[in-house]
Amino acid sequence: MRITIALGGNALLRRGEVMNGDAQRANIRIACEQIARVAPGNELIIAHGNGPQVGLLALQGAAYDEDNAFPLDVLGAETEGMIGYMIEQELGNLLPGDVPFASLLTQVEVDAADPAFAHPTKPIGPIYSKEEASRLAELKGWAMAKDGDHYRRVVPSPRPKRIFEIRPLRWLLEQGTVVICAGGGGIPTVYAEDGKLQGIEAVIDKDMCSSLLSRELASDLLIIATDVDGVYLEWGTPQSRRVAEADPDSLEALDFASGSMGPKVQAACEFVRASGKTAVIGALADIEAIVAGRAGTRITAEAQGLSFA
Repeated sequence: MRITIALGGNALLRRGEVMNGDAQRANIRIACEQIARVAPGNELIIAHGNGPQVGLLALQGAAYDEDNAFPLDVLGAETEGMIGYMIEQELGNLLPGDVPFASLLTQVEVDAADPAFAHPTKPIGPIYSKEEASRLAELKGWAMAKDGDHYRRVVPSPRPKRIFEIRPLRWLLEQGTVVICAGGGGIPTVYAEDGKLQGIEAVIDKDMCSSLLSRELASDLLIIATDVDGVYLEWGTPQSRRVAEADPDSLEALDFASGSMGPKVQAACEFVRASGKTAVIGALADIEAIVAGRAGTRITAEAQGLSFA
């Protein structure tokens, strides 16, 4: 079975944790322990988020030289290398030594006229108090949005149109390689008026890119792994209920936050509609149980309506 596993950036660096290498590696190790259990007999494509990591690099760059900080597309490329390296090493320590790995920098085309550029929604970086968020918004011109009891910077999140490295990705999979790619949704690029490809200041949603990636690579299962164990209705209330199984139309008809669960639901539903295969949204620590059909919110074309855990 060919499986795409999309690891959430907040799952790799959990809310409230210190943003350092040790914390990221510890969470990546948890993910890799799960992935290693489903690796035998399966072809694996691993994508990952990078919101906290890109935000941290942006802050570090601004502190070093505020007027000449690296753009988001370059920071995205940096995080693809950093996180891919950690995944390769941690997973490689768990799987047989002859299993090949490859982390592939992934450029993704977006439309420069995408309406997302006028409405930033993608959260990146650390959380801030209301006062600090207001100060940074005024100082740096950042767009800020509420994230629970705190605030985070938000940037444009255009839809992915094309993954440029899709052919080498296929070649690697055909040779039995575990592939880490499309980190942070891939590096956002556009064609300029002169016809040359260039980066653009944005962050592509990792789950939307993982959905496109899974369709292009004919994956049998898309797992969107995050920091909660599924999709909930009335989240945060005593009436909260986890959806166990749903068809795409029924799940997409519900109202989910655009900055968190909304894109995950949309990405999963688009994959199921286009491929007829299965998508599951669930916890990073439950990957083995998700593959076995025992955990997460399962979205299939065969499901009828919503069922609850």
